[in-house]
Amino acid sequence: MHLPVLSDILPIVRSAGQIILKREGADAIQAKAAQDFVTAVDFCVQQYICDCLRENWPQIQFMGEEKDNTDIDFSKPYWVLDPIDGTTNFIHDFRASVISLALVCDHDPIFGVVYNPSTGEEFTGIRGGGAYLNGAPIRVSEARSLSEALVFVGTAPYRRNEMDENFRRIQRVYLSSHDIRRFGCTALELCYIACGRADGQFEFGTKPWDIAAGWLILREAGGEVVSVYGGSPPLDGESAIVSTNGNFTEELRSLI
Repeated sequence: MHLPVLSDILPIVRSAGQIILKREGADAIQAKAAQDFVTAVDFCVQQYICDCLRENWPQIQFMGEEKDNTDIDFSKPYWVLDPIDGTTNFIHDFRASVISLALVCDHDPIFGVVYNPSTGEEFTGIRGGGAYLNGAPIRVSEARSLSEALVFVGTAPYRRNEMDENFRRIQRVYLSSHDIRRFGCTALELCYIACGRADGQFEFGTKPWDIAAGWLILREAGGEVVSVYGGSPPLDGESAIVSTNGNFTEELRSLI
């Protein structure tokens, strides 16, 4: 099977970013579940990218957040798309919303892009080929321990029945780190760790489209993403992740 390369898909993602910037349909909001929203723009971006990918590479399967993915054969190559990671941010025009797209083969991303149209920042990664921000190489920070780290925390807004335990986790991390932050956009958080703007992160209830591209970008920048429960997070179902610059992963995981 002929597989595309990263440069093949960047123009598609950039064009889709214009749909987000226009915000036509941003007020057409549906609730998929409690505190889990989707807008007409999410569907429009997904359909545009899906059509482009299928036109050029019809042999590659497509997994998207806003579709039924039960037909995916995970033993074969597949795209993983989040048309807008950070939909709640998008609804409020918070401008921390990204398109996240990766190509997965043999259960591992081979390249990915996380694009924030509002800032023009385009994070990319190629397996074995490095991580980049708008074409310039990026690298994780040198924070040596959690006590030196700025850490993104996840509030798990779709799992509010677990709020008490999750906020106890956040408190433990807050007391042990420089400080905490919350973007509400997992893919972007992973990229911020990749370029050294933050040092760690944790989130429960992540899906493949939340992490596939950002995981690869962070890994290529020298960091790592692991499951809270040990090992690598799955790219075929839900996960809980801990991400760092690689220097204090087990220290953070032990608090979570």
